[in-house]
Amino acid sequence: MRLSNALLFAFLFFGLQASAQLSGRIQDASTAENLEYATVALYRQKDSTLVTGVVCDQDGFFVISAIKPDVYYLSCSFIGYRTKYVENIVCEKGADKINLETITLEIGPNQLGEVVVRAESATVINKIDRQVFEASKFQNAQGGTVTDVLRNLPSVAVNGLGEISVRGSTGFVLLLNGKSIQGDATVFLNQLPANSVERVEVITAPSAKYDPEGKAGLLNIILQKEAMAGTFTQINVRGGLPSIEGYGNAEASRRYGVDVTHNIRKEQWNFSFGANYQRNDLAGRREGDVFTILNDTLTRFPSDGERSFDEVNFSGRFTVDYQPDTLNLFSLGFYAGERQKDRTADILYFDNHAITPANGTERLYTFQYFNENLRERKGDFILGSLDYAHTFQDRSKLSASLLYEYTLLGGPTTNRNLGFPNTDLIYQDEFNTNDNPLNGFRFQLDYAWKPFTFGTLETGYQYRILDHTGDFVYERRNNTTGEFELVPEFSSEVDLTRSIHSAYAQLSGKKGKWDYAAGIRLEAMDRDFDLRDKTNTIDTTYTYNFVKPFPSVSLQYAINERTQLKTAYSRRIERTTTFKMNPFPEREHSETLEQGDATLLPEFIDLVELGITKNFKGDHSLYATAYFRNVENLVNRVNTVFNDTILNRIYSNVGRGRSLGLEVGGQFKPTKNWSNFIGGNFYSYDIAGTFDNRALNTHSFVYSVNANSTYTFSPTASLQFTFNYLSAQNTAQGEDSRFYSPNLTFRKAFLDNRLLATLQWQNMDMGLLDTNEQRITTERPGEFFTTTNYVYEVDMILLNLSYSFNKNTNKAKFIESEFGKREF
Repeated sequence: MRLSNALLFAFLFFGLQASAQLSGRIQDASTAENLEYATVALYRQKDSTLVTGVVCDQDGFFVISAIKPDVYYLSCSFIGYRTKYVENIVCEKGADKINLETITLEIGPNQLGEVVVRAESATVINKIDRQVFEASKFQNAQGGTVTDVLRNLPSVAVNGLGEISVRGSTGFVLLLNGKSIQGDATVFLNQLPANSVERVEVITAPSAKYDPEGKAGLLNIILQKEAMAGTFTQINVRGGLPSIEGYGNAEASRRYGVDVTHNIRKEQWNFSFGANYQRNDLAGRREGDVFTILNDTLTRFPSDGERSFDEVNFSGRFTVDYQPDTLNLFSLGFYAGERQKDRTADILYFDNHAITPANGTERLYTFQYFNENLRERKGDFILGSLDYAHTFQDRSKLSASLLYEYTLLGGPTTNRNLGFPNTDLIYQDEFNTNDNPLNGFRFQLDYAWKPFTFGTLETGYQYRILDHTGDFVYERRNNTTGEFELVPEFSSEVDLTRSIHSAYAQLSGKKGKWDYAAGIRLEAMDRDFDLRDKTNTIDTTYTYNFVKPFPSVSLQYAINERTQLKTAYSRRIERTTTFKMNPFPEREHSETLEQGDATLLPEFIDLVELGITKNFKGDHSLYATAYFRNVENLVNRVNTVFNDTILNRIYSNVGRGRSLGLEVGGQFKPTKNWSNFIGGNFYSYDIAGTFDNRALNTHSFVYSVNANSTYTFSPTASLQFTFNYLSAQNTAQGEDSRFYSPNLTFRKAFLDNRLLATLQWQNMDMGLLDTNEQRITTERPGEFFTTTNYVYEVDMILLNLSYSFNKNTNKAKFIESEFGKREF
């Protein structure tokens, strides 16, 4: 018996040694996107006999085992793509593994791909868990930043203050090539050049394998890639004409920049180098009117003056990838740079007066003064990352990632109240500064395999720790001595430490007409917030810990090849930043203080959505998604009266917020040369809660529309018109008015498409519209009323020139901030 077992073992051992394993990866030739479910068939080359066939996994990876010595060829196919044959695959005796290079497939003629439309490179592609938008379709963004791309998406809106919202919420998480960024999304998006972006993925109901942060879901920015070896070099130069309107600003706006990307891909190596410099100023004014009632005295102080921005960003990036075979990939990346954004608010407060009693008519006094205010915000940063991915012979995949970030945030604010017209008279001179060094670390380990015939199981663990300290010093000039003295009630030291352990499991697959994914993420968070004042009389640590599950599920059903239904549920969290937790006030400008709440709780969100996607003949498509979002511990900025001429803005948990909405979008092509994409988001928004022992109950109907119309004159010339509109919307104590911006772009290619010139007319107005204006109003009956109209630059003319030194496309990919930009 033992002898027979030994013989059987020897037979199996040598039999296995006599066969080999063939592996490879299938990708889209133009986008380098992995083609899940692509079919690979193996044939003997001498007689074209079919040996076996397999289907690629979600990473486009395939493995064919037990191949006998012979010469073979592969047939690689996918719906909507041309079939590709790979010949002369030699399996020699004694061979163990045969690893093929990446195989690329090209889209076939008159074919559809994915869910929406793929003919002529669709603007939007709908998948089970996301919408994918091609960045190159939005010509008005070329030469600009990723923010300029996002303002064209149906679910995204950008208001007059430059705040980005998804389905009405600024609480979204940003991903870069699928990796989360903990930093301030708006700052990052205003830094990354639009030219480097291939597509944007909007994931409104993320699965459990993603961090549960972000009440509006995720925005995944995919950088450009290539599918062939070689060298790629691209230079983009951008310049803007002088402002057509001056707005009475002390200095003219300057807009220019250059970004360079150099990519070398040779055999197993991929080197990416990048550098960029951007000067992107914005001229503008603000017109305001405020009154407060304190001790039955009404004080009113209307104002008018400059509110402009000077913004400078420059950075350098380097990444190297090493792929020794199709089973292993190593990546090392560094990113360092500086950024600065200065906000000038030089405001004249005129006809200021006080009346008592508040409902009377007799003035106690009248005066005017000039407020000179400069808020500088800067940050120096260094990031490093190391990533490794390994695909096993059974097609399971293990990946690990390390990221470390050091960021020094800071910047002073100067606030001077001067006489007028004699500005040599100093009423008040104040100066506050802060230094905010931040250290962040993230480790992530993921493993995916297919233990079941009906799906892939993905599991993972993540550890993140954030240490963010702040030193806030507020000084006021003593008009008698001329010396600056510490103001203790506005000065503090803070230290936020947050550590997170999380693990997840998710099952996803496809069976018949059904696509499905379900998972759960378990997270344990420890948060310590240490607060001290400068007089050493306060030293308190606020602790908040939890262990919570975050489930998710997605289902998609194909009614037919042109129509699909999908539904999803996701549990999310919106964490608080250090700034929103510091209870010591910061002087924003003459009439405003800002402060946080040391006990601020994170928001918890439940999202449910139901959608349909429909393709029509003639390159037309339409989709609609209904959604409901419930937010507990809603964080809102609310106002109280600090003194007769100063309001205090406070971040607080005010209760519950609910949104019930419908997101729609469609692509229409009436003629061969005329293509249109239009999308909108329509929702009802309710806030119910309390603040300062008073009820807060508001309701509004909000909508946004983004339209894009392109006419192609020739293969090298096109004209595009875009229009972005955001309706009025309620806040906890008031309303933000409507905001809109029309844009016109002409693009022309030269030198065999190596040189691309883009002429942009942004914020079209011509003195006929109220483009790029938004009024912000808040009130608390019997206490205060404030309304401010922000008027920013219109009729901006810019020219962007992009030159590629060869025809290879870009595969440069860089790391980005995980922690610091969220606080910037």
